[in-house]
Amino acid sequence: MYSEENTYDVALLYMVFSLKKIQLGFSLPSLALLIMGLASCAPQTTNAPPQGATDSPAGTTASAPGGSTITIAGAGATAPNPLYQRWFQEYNQQNPNVQISYDSVGSGAGVKRFLDQTVDFGATDDPIKEEDRAKLPADRGKVIQVPSTGLFVVMAHNLEGVNYLKLSREALCGIVDGSIKSWDDPKIAKDNPGVKAAPVTFVHRSDGSGTTAIFTRHIEKACPNWTKGAGKTVEWPTGTGGKGSDGVTAQVQQTPGAIGYVEYSYAKENNLKMASLQNKSGAFIAPTPEAASKSLEGAQVPADFAVSVPDPDGKDAYPIVSLTYLLLYENPRDPAKAKAFNDFLRWAYSNGGKSASELGYIPLPADISTKAASALDTIKVAAK
Repeated sequence: MYSEENTYDVALLYMVFSLKKIQLGFSLPSLALLIMGLASCAPQTTNAPPQGATDSPAGTTASAPGGSTITIAGAGATAPNPLYQRWFQEYNQQNPNVQISYDSVGSGAGVKRFLDQTVDFGATDDPIKEEDRAKLPADRGKVIQVPSTGLFVVMAHNLEGVNYLKLSREALCGIVDGSIKSWDDPKIAKDNPGVKAAPVTFVHRSDGSGTTAIFTRHIEKACPNWTKGAGKTVEWPTGTGGKGSDGVTAQVQQTPGAIGYVEYSYAKENNLKMASLQNKSGAFIAPTPEAASKSLEGAQVPADFAVSVPDPDGKDAYPIVSLTYLLLYENPRDPAKAKAFNDFLRWAYSNGGKSASELGYIPLPADISTKAASALDTIKVAAK
């Protein structure tokens, strides 16, 4: 581009030469070449920002090259899905060129899709196992596992006439192993006077589930007679299955006398009644974010962030609590996508706590979120 002043001068020159072309002996094609040469000598200007101007703050803006849209796809755990959807929407409002989709298919399926490399990130409530880490092809580097938020699992129930159900460890174990079949069983009735006889229907997950892993790790510690182990899938001795957190929630809602384990936000959103559970210290603790956060206080945080508190010691601590995780590739196939997702995560660590609290999750302690943000530096992303 050339200046308005130079444009005017060239135009004027063209008019003069056009009028005098016979006297001067120039043809119009020759004149055009002359004018192009003059224009190329004109000073160039750009739309660059004033000196000293800066880009948007780091962690709040991520833009695709050339202003195009970056689409990022993930899949995995159902428990944090409400929070992820809220975060993705909020971030997209601030960064319209970055669109993040998430398929809430369960932790087991999320880990599989991540290892199959059909997604840009995976999500799991159960920390990835070493044998699964080894399945990732060497050219993708290491599996980078970082926490996103804390969450807790509740026993949601549909027991008519009982709004404040209390379950001792003995009663919880009996419901899960099938030895308690009626709600007026003495192990339940002693802490819930007046409870009426009705069949107990235990609802569990039917798919590979990190929520199941969190729940069964607690059962394994709290129930001396439990023999089915702990993990994303177990052979349940009793009950009926529901797919995903939504499936368990629906089964409990639709079945009188039902009780099942779900992440707190699902029970809260669907107005399900939740039992107070007896913790390791013997206290009955109502499921609240405040009580759940006490379970993470002082927890040891290993390098891969696989925090384990299956049966916390605190006298006021809610007993079934965990972190939930995102799985990332050290060597992403699309570094620009990886950088955009890293920018989103840094934004979430700095700005996502408010939404987490509103939905009933446990915002990460500052020291854990700082370490998690630093772990993102090991991912080979596109240069700024």
